[in-house]
Amino acid sequence: MQDARQFDYVPPATSGVEGSFESGPRTLALAMFAILLASYAINAMDRQLFPLVASDVRREYGFSLSESGLLSTIFTLGMALAGLPTGYLLGRSTRKMTVLIGIAIFSIGTALTAFAHGFADMLLWRAATGIGEAMQLTAMLAAASSYFTRHRAAAAGSINFAYGIGAIIGPVLTGILLGAWKTWRAPMLIFGLLGMVAIAVIAFTVRPWLTELTGEVGNRTERAGALTLLNRNSLILTVLSLIGGMIAYGYLGMYPTYLREHLAYSPSAAGTVMSIYGFGTLASIGGGWLGDRFSPRVVMSATFLAAAVLGSLLFHGSPLFATQASLSFAWGLVVSGILYVNLAGYHVKAVTSNLVSRASGVFVASLYGSAAFAGYSIGWLASHAGWVMAGLIQISLLSIVGAVLAAFLQPDRMAVGSRAG
Repeated sequence: MQDARQFDYVPPATSGVEGSFESGPRTLALAMFAILLASYAINAMDRQLFPLVASDVRREYGFSLSESGLLSTIFTLGMALAGLPTGYLLGRSTRKMTVLIGIAIFSIGTALTAFAHGFADMLLWRAATGIGEAMQLTAMLAAASSYFTRHRAAAAGSINFAYGIGAIIGPVLTGILLGAWKTWRAPMLIFGLLGMVAIAVIAFTVRPWLTELTGEVGNRTERAGALTLLNRNSLILTVLSLIGGMIAYGYLGMYPTYLREHLAYSPSAAGTVMSIYGFGTLASIGGGWLGDRFSPRVVMSATFLAAAVLGSLLFHGSPLFATQASLSFAWGLVVSGILYVNLAGYHVKAVTSNLVSRASGVFVASLYGSAAFAGYSIGWLASHAGWVMAGLIQISLLSIVGAVLAAFLQPDRMAVGSRAG
């Protein structure tokens, strides 16, 4: 257990509750965790922003379709590069400080994108936003998994739930700002400013005893995970995360461009469709509950198969708003609300509590490492073979591979949270 003197306040420990804290401090902890979740919602707004303005940026700078796709998803390369180092950094620094630094980096990167002179420096600022997001996400996953030990997948789901809120608000707010200011730079600057506000709120309200809990208080597990990251479950989950990044960000990076340039949607209509996708992600807490309750083999295989079906439908060219909205909602529910959440949760469950931060880093590095090139690859496929074939190859085919690999997971070797109390 960590030395109590390093915390501003340490609630009295009791057995049988998550975090081993009494109900009063737990209520305060939930309130502080809600503040962290709100900051991640702002992050989600930033993440949704560029794909919606990519057509405007492309026209102004003369970028190709594949270059535009790369700019839309390159932030994930920053996340991948920062994921593992952040996992190790968390062993030597506080999670709260890591969150604050991460928010500062992605907010500044978002604002500086508005001042880019060309492709090279815009690519740099977009990648920098990913470095900041990796720091924030890795630290929040570690903190949530350490406090909510009995429901780690659901805790990861709450973070993705916050992402869903941001994914709903972000596109709508972007459309409003574009309409009011008549320039794609306005939402970039305003969202960057919102991140700075979040830093101030977290610095003054979130206490270290919430974020720095290590999960070592009391006897909190009935069955521990692996003692090393080099175990069968973690290796399979890493490959599944690589696949997940390609399919999730093939959609997120280029689907708005598909709507605007292939189906001739207006910016506001495309933004509305992407907001409806965000409603699907609100199933994240329920998706995490499924991951905590049922076998990883069943959850992962079924979800990847569902993603394969959706991949064959998303880019078939129906211009009907209702069709695109329904498919986007289903995609948000399946891929973001269930697949993403449980990949994060299972990475943590695969190892012992002292490896939680590093496991979170592996998840971030693997999923966002492949995602960095997902927009470029689906844009290249669409340019050479059409949108239908791009969806079949990058989404459906890869999802089927993921469903097969998930069958080789070993649930009996994953950590199970204590049911005491």
